[in-house]
Parts: sequence; C-alpha cells; structure tokens
Amino acid sequence: MFRFSALLIAIVSLSACENIDDISGKPAPIGEFALAHNIVIAPNLVKGPVSRDASKDKWIEAVTKAIDTRFSRYDGDQLYHFGISLEGYVLAQPGIPLILSPKSLLIFKLTVWDDAAGKKLNEEPKQITVLETLDGDTIVGSGLTKSAEEQLETLSENAAKMIQRYITHQHRQEKWFKRRKELDPKVVETPQTPEATDETSEQAKTDAPTTAATVEKAQDKAAEAQDAVESETASN
Repeated sequence: MFRFSALLIAIVSLSACENIDDISGKPAPIGEFALAHNIVIAPNLVKGPVSRDASKDKWIEAVTKAIDTRFSRYDGDQLYHFGISLEGYVLAQPGIPLILSPKSLLIFKLTVWDDAAGKKLNEEPKQITVLETLDGDTIVGSGLTKSAEEQLETLSENAAKMIQRYITHQHRQEKWFKRRKELDPKVVETPQTPEATDETSEQAKTDAPTTAATVEKAQDKAAEAQDAVESETASN
C-alpha cells in the first residue's frame, strides 16, 4: 500500500507541473520557430488493456487540432514541420477508486523537420508518453468522471504541451531554431562623392587662367569674322 501511494503521489506531482491552460496569450518565442505543416498519422495505433475505444480518425483529429491551437501562435521567421506517429493509448474505464482505476495515457513519436534545410532536426524520432492531467475529478481515475471524448481531448492537449516543452529544451541545448545568417539584414553602403583634395584644388586654380585666355581668344576671332562678313556685305 505504501508503494502504491508513493507512486500515486509521484504521478500527481508530475501531472501538476503541466499547465495546459496557458494558450490565451502570446507565447515567448522559441528562437525563430514557426510551424508550417503538422502531420499526424496513426498506422500502428494500439489500444492498451482495459481501455475504452477511440478510432484512429478521432485521435488524429484531436491531436492535430491541439497542436495547431498551441503552435499557430508562434510567428518566427523560419518554418518547421512536425511529423507525429500515434503509437498507443489507454482511455481509462471506471474502476474501484484508488485501487483499480487505471489512468489514461497516450504514446507517440515526434520528428521535427527544418523546412529550409530539408532535413530532420532529430534523426531518431522522440518517443513521448503523455499522462492525463490529474485534478479533483481525475485523482481517482478519469474513467469515473469523464467520457472517452473528454479523456481523448485532454490527452491531446497534454501532448501538444509536451511537444512545446521538448522543442524548447532542444532549442536551449542545441540551438535548433537559431536565426540563420542569410535572414540578417544586409547593410548597403551609399556611394559618396569624392571630396576635393588639395591637389585637385591647385590644379583647378592653375587651369583657370588658361581657360579664361582661351575664351577671350575665341571671342576676338568671332568678332573679326563678323567684321569681315559685314565689310563684304557693304562692298556688294
């Protein structure tokens, strides 16, 4: 009895750490993460012993919705994809409180893809086991107080939360979602007009008298030509 009580307390403590009701506001960024595709499949989904029934389609729909709801809030500049394979579940049935009441759980595997690089961030899928959130209604087993649909929805929301926890940890440890260099703004230098140097200034001063003399000679020749034309006109 002592061993069972200790195990129950441990499960309660673990589940109490999960706050799935935290998606009302804008989340803290996880690097440059933004979710593109969220692909959930269940080719080998196994129903555990003493479990209520739930179809693959219901599981896929619920998990997809929970993940979209949680991760659509992230608006980083880099896109990533989730590949999720649902492996097994237990939806607790009613039993004798504190003794035979099983707890609901979901097991799935997660792969995260980098869209730009076209490769996996985790070569081996990460297997995650999700427990139901324990509260006043579920401390004796959710089978006594919740329908199968409610259990399924709660596990799906917890699964999305566990994915958030996992990728946050990976970013802190492995820098999964750090900003790529090619996204940094490029500084464009504006060409500047070269400033006049002392040498160019002196050259301009030297050339000024020569230019003035040339203009004066040209004006004299123009005047002589005009006088010649007038004299020729008068003689005719």
